[in-house]
Order: sequence, then C-alpha cells, then structure tokens
Amino acid sequence: MIYLLFLWLLGALALLIVAHVVPGFEIAGFGSAMIAALVVGFLNATLGFLLKLLTLPLGIVTLGLFFLVINAFILLLASAIVPGFRIRGFFAAFLGALVLTLIHLAFRFLARA
Repeated sequence: MIYLLFLWLLGALALLIVAHVVPGFEIAGFGSAMIAALVVGFLNATLGFLLKLLTLPLGIVTLGLFFLVINAFILLLASAIVPGFRIRGFFAAFLGALVLTLIHLAFRFLARA
C-alpha cells in the first residue's frame, strides 16, 4: 500500500517536472498534479492498455514510437477531465509524453540503485 502511494507521489512529481520543462503543459499546483497522476494512471491502465493492444502491429513496425502518440492522447484526455491541468495542443502533449517517459525511466533507475 505504501509502495502505491510512493508511485502516486512520483507520478505527480514527474508531471510537475514536465510542466516546468515542456511549454504548453500546465499544472496549477501539487493538488492538481496528484489528481492528474491518478487520472492518467487510470486511463493508461484501461483505455491506454486497450489502445496499445489494438495497435500492437503498428507499435511493432514503428519500434514502439506509436505508443508515444497513444500516451499523448491519454494526456490530452486527462487534461480535459482534470481541472488545473491543461495541455495546449498535440505537440505539447507528445513532447510531454516523451519527457514523462524519460522521467519515469530515470525514477525506475534511481529506485533500483
């Protein structure tokens, strides 16, 4: 249970970092980041999983780069749901998905060290 809370906090922290790095990616505060991390996680676990499963051949052909497009759409959908979380355009969402992926990889690397 504590591990899930830790992952949730790391997700919110990652979203805040992305908001500072990517132009057009805005989060009002830590509370909005916490809610956004929860919604993004839920959407990734449900709709994102289904979309990635349906587009698996395209993901294989593009060596997984198409999954960044799906993650960008998930982020755009979450920004439409969560107040205080705003993404201005698809390019900001795509760049945010890329940076968010890199931050999550860095967090996983640091957690293992």
